[in-house]
Amino acid sequence: MRQPSPGEVESRLRDSYALDHLWGETMGLPGGNSKEVPLRLVTRLLETAGVPYALIGGVAMQLHSQEPRSAREIVLAVRTYADVPIETLTSAGFEHAGRLAHGNTWLAPGTGSPEERTVLQFLAEEDSLVGAVERACVIDLDGMRLRLVAAPDLIALKLANAENPKGRPSERRQDLADILTLIEGHPYIDSVVPGLAERLELIRVDTSNLDFDR
Repeated sequence: MRQPSPGEVESRLRDSYALDHLWGETMGLPGGNSKEVPLRLVTRLLETAGVPYALIGGVAMQLHSQEPRSAREIVLAVRTYADVPIETLTSAGFEHAGRLAHGNTWLAPGTGSPEERTVLQFLAEEDSLVGAVERACVIDLDGMRLRLVAAPDLIALKLANAENPKGRPSERRQDLADILTLIEGHPYIDSVVPGLAERLELIRVDTSNLDFDR
């Protein structure tokens, strides 16, 4: 399964940073509030600490798609929460914002309010996440080595989110839309993800009947 080239990743990251700045300016945030500096910093810290990870979530979606979009939150899969280098992150200025049921959350270095700082989230200790870490594609960019989730693993993670009946309706529908976008860019991926068509149809039927006011 083809992964995006370093050139494609650099181009898509530039578009993403530009959209971050535009969004930040629209919201009146200082300096446009881009995730560029936190992303470069955390990937360097993890590489230096020898922590295997996979970039997942909205940023990974940006890099696997030709469609420009903005995602301010950086989501990283690691094998276990014990792999998160707490002292290293703290020394670099990241602020621990709490351990929730769905992940370990940090705020990027800065003096602004939480709303003005990029959110960093670690997810771990699920078989799908461990597999995503093991199969991540290493992409060497100018000044940054990035471990990007493989497209089939990204689809599998989004499928799990979209199939979760307790998930927010808007997020489930967004995951479904993201999966369809990934399929368009990887037309043979249905042979890699078992039962993909059937699972998508069940999600489509389920989410079409969701009550957005619940």
